[in-house]
Amino acid sequence: MTRRLSWALLAVLVLAQICYPLTTGETRARLTVATVVLGYLLSVGHALLSRGPRTAAALVAVATVGGFAIEALGVATGFPFGSYDYSGELGPKLAGVPLIIPLAWTWMAWPAWLAATRLTGGDAGDPRTGGDSGGRPGRRGGRFPVRRIALAAVGLAAWDLFLDPQMVAEGYWVWRDATPALPGLPGIPVSNYLGWLLFAVLMMSALRPLAGPAVATTDGRDGPMFALWLWTYFSSVLAHAVFLDLPASALWGAVGMSVAAVPLAVTLIRSRRDDRHGTRQPQRPGVDATA
Repeated sequence: MTRRLSWALLAVLVLAQICYPLTTGETRARLTVATVVLGYLLSVGHALLSRGPRTAAALVAVATVGGFAIEALGVATGFPFGSYDYSGELGPKLAGVPLIIPLAWTWMAWPAWLAATRLTGGDAGDPRTGGDSGGRPGRRGGRFPVRRIALAAVGLAAWDLFLDPQMVAEGYWVWRDATPALPGLPGIPVSNYLGWLLFAVLMMSALRPLAGPAVATTDGRDGPMFALWLWTYFSSVLAHAVFLDLPASALWGAVGMSVAAVPLAVTLIRSRRDDRHGTRQPQRPGVDATA
């Protein structure tokens, strides 16, 4: 049930994103909103069906509510992203923030966390406790898995190397002071990317203790989320380089997001190859064996 529904939503999302470069103007803006809503339903729905209400509630709390709070702070004060304003093309606003913006944070925060969890091996020990058999935090995970948080935060923040140039080019938001900017990415200050990284670290740090041990490992149910993460990476590189005339963001995003996307692709390919040849090594208790 979880996988079938997730794959179905992902297929619709992919179709919507394929249509994006084929549209313009108001149609493109509406398609952008629809894509974010689909992504939000996909990630929150997967979290609910695969991990339960606690995980879904934690994801909404840290990414949706937290995302709205940080965006409202940013619009009002310029911290931590820099000074910017949203246009009216992305739908209704609250406190100057389009309501779909925190949905976008949530959409990509969940696959970023799962990708980082897959790459860092999950928490050692009993999956019910998130630690060893005595309930203490495992050496590699526990309630504050530093490597996993760092990788998830960098992966999420790197996604903005695609997102911001694309959205600014469409006029969906504008920066009051866009200096200093990354080479080839005018109109967006470096402070924006640093702000993304700061909030991503805070968000990922809060997710594990709030969501509990259910998010400490990955399993076969997470295939659609891994596919979403890899689709986002490879399709963004292609779209920016070929269809959207944004070669600089294609390069920056390709380099930045590769920190998580490329190792994940390699890991999944190796896992599938090992399954075919029957050479998969036994897993430690509580670590994914089927993703």
